[in-house]
Amino acid sequence: MDLSNATDLLKDRLRQVRERITAACARAGRDPQSVRLIGVTKYTELGWVRVLHELGVEDLGESRPQQLVQRADELPDSIRWHLIGHLQRNKVELVLPRVEWIHSVDSVRLLERIREVAEKNSLRPRVLLEVNVSGEAAKDGFSPAGLRDAWPRIVESTPVEIHGLMTMAPLDADPSATRAVFASLRKLRDELAAMSGGANPLPELSMGMSGDFEIALEEGATMIRLGSTLFEGLPAWNTTGRAV
Repeated sequence: MDLSNATDLLKDRLRQVRERITAACARAGRDPQSVRLIGVTKYTELGWVRVLHELGVEDLGESRPQQLVQRADELPDSIRWHLIGHLQRNKVELVLPRVEWIHSVDSVRLLERIREVAEKNSLRPRVLLEVNVSGEAAKDGFSPAGLRDAWPRIVESTPVEIHGLMTMAPLDADPSATRAVFASLRKLRDELAAMSGGANPLPELSMGMSGDFEIALEEGATMIRLGSTLFEGLPAWNTTGRAV
């Protein structure tokens, strides 16, 4: 497959994704403009990441802090970078100046470290709190009960801007179980916002990946994280800048 055909394939996949977003929002009575599409680049070669950005995707997500930093240095400054993977406290100072969003704040200790680095560097990071709604042992995140208990302490974490919640549904869940996970996150968000008396409305819900983003949109997702739906099967990108 030559570069032109491969680029057309990526362009067509992006068009299909946007059509599916519009259809899912129509079913839920939502404006598709309220949805932020994040292209997840973890397993994707830099050349294809660059092409996706040239096709108009301004929000890109990385799971690994070091790779995010490297790609942020190599790609245009106009990209809004989202860290969607686990963040260790000793990597906060590395990542914070380069990201617009951190989706994976999974403990009060991590939030406090982000606050320390933000204050030191006069930054106001926007974060989402990761919630392990499904209770899977292999996943990071607050439990719903643990987040409720910690919420009074969390809301004091200025200058960190807490914009919402993030979760992942089990990979092999049937659609009804997936929907229940996403609906639970939305209800938890509404509960926490009410506990804040309106001071923290938590407008963002980051939920939904390639296999379940339409269900997530129907349940209120404002951010969806898509990788394989866009990039899977694209040819390798060689050192001459061509698809091979």
